[in-house]
Amino acid sequence: MEKAQDKRVRVFFTGVGGQGTLTATTLLARTALDAGLTVLAGEVHGMAQRGGVVESVMLLGGWRSPKLDLGEADVLLGFEPLETLRALPYLRQGGAVFSSSDVLPPLSVSLGKTPYPDMPHIEEETKQVAGQYRFVPCRELGAQAGSVQSGNTVLLSVVCASGILPIGVDALEAAIKRHLPPKLQAVNLKALELGKEWLAR
Repeated sequence: MEKAQDKRVRVFFTGVGGQGTLTATTLLARTALDAGLTVLAGEVHGMAQRGGVVESVMLLGGWRSPKLDLGEADVLLGFEPLETLRALPYLRQGGAVFSSSDVLPPLSVSLGKTPYPDMPHIEEETKQVAGQYRFVPCRELGAQAGSVQSGNTVLLSVVCASGILPIGVDALEAAIKRHLPPKLQAVNLKALELGKEWLAR
């Protein structure tokens, strides 16, 4: 029987600059490290300015390089729906998608270079690739927790509570208490609870 520490999982993160995608990647990687897992994480592509595409990866279970090619991700974490759609080629057939359902138009949309598809289209495209998927009202739940930015923690909570990763919500809670500044802990712990409750509905 495979131990949690031996489970190999490749996670691809995508979002829009200014959302905290890389911060969320770091928090989840620290959660995995604290749980005794072997972790490789790295930024694939990032834009310093707000509105640029930000992509990163986290590989669990003893990989030698943080490289992730098209069709290899087991899990796609999307912090913005259009970026989730754009990142679907990285997901293996039958993989899992956890994405925010809250639109935050990327720079290309704001400049009128790219049209924004509606959510039914994004969900239909996701369904063609993913074995399971969830679109979560992250910003709404984050606001309920006390900060829209804590919506990222909502998404991390949902994926940890789903059982798809070898780390659970308890490990994420411990990491929040250990690694986030004290002034940010209460709102993020509330966001964690809201994410868990949302998934259990």
